[in-house]
Amino acid sequence: MKKIAIICAMEVEADAIRALLTDPRTEEKGPFSFTVGKYGDKEIVLGLSGMGKVAAAAYTQAMILLYAPDAVLNVGVAGSLSEKLEILDVALSTQLVEHDMDTTPLGDPPGYLSGPGIIMIPADGTLLAAAEEAAREEGIHALSGTIASGDQFIASKEQKERILSLFPAIACEMEGAAVAHTAYLNRTPVLILRAISDSFTGQNEMDYALFKPRAAALSARMVMATLKKL
Repeated sequence: MKKIAIICAMEVEADAIRALLTDPRTEEKGPFSFTVGKYGDKEIVLGLSGMGKVAAAAYTQAMILLYAPDAVLNVGVAGSLSEKLEILDVALSTQLVEHDMDTTPLGDPPGYLSGPGIIMIPADGTLLAAAEEAAREEGIHALSGTIASGDQFIASKEQKERILSLFPAIACEMEGAAVAHTAYLNRTPVLILRAISDSFTGQNEMDYALFKPRAAALSARMVMATLKKL
């Protein structure tokens, strides 16, 4: 894997990764902006998708069509759905599910995607193994499992319990499954990495102004360590 696309959810994350690239340049393509540069022997295409599944899917499709990356990494933040994930831990995707996809009145199971005919969107095993090894070497506590995405900011215990009643997820956010869905349709390997923004119990919280730069630094560190393993 020599050409890697990195899609960020927050500008501060993209800035942290951009600062580590060699000779970065910005390319404007229609409504989208991309940064192209090098990291070691890897060609990197970096960008900011915007919030929500539609924005993430549109950006991912444009990036794949324009740059034909060998793999897509999507970084951002997520809320914990597991007591094993605390603030500034990392969730790694084994698979993704769109928790707000609901055609159950038609007889489908929750989360069913009628196009590809699946519920769980698989992440790439090679990318996952590289990220897990990188986390161990960097001393970052990471947990691999299902990440759930939907066009909702999940903040309450009741919302989290609803997702867990349907899917065995470890974290929830708003873009990852859309990125993975798009990559899956394009047969492009994909992995979602998420810094945890809040604990499952709600007992350990961090001021957002403090969390945001620390999460960005963690995401950049995690992504770059993963690239070295590919």
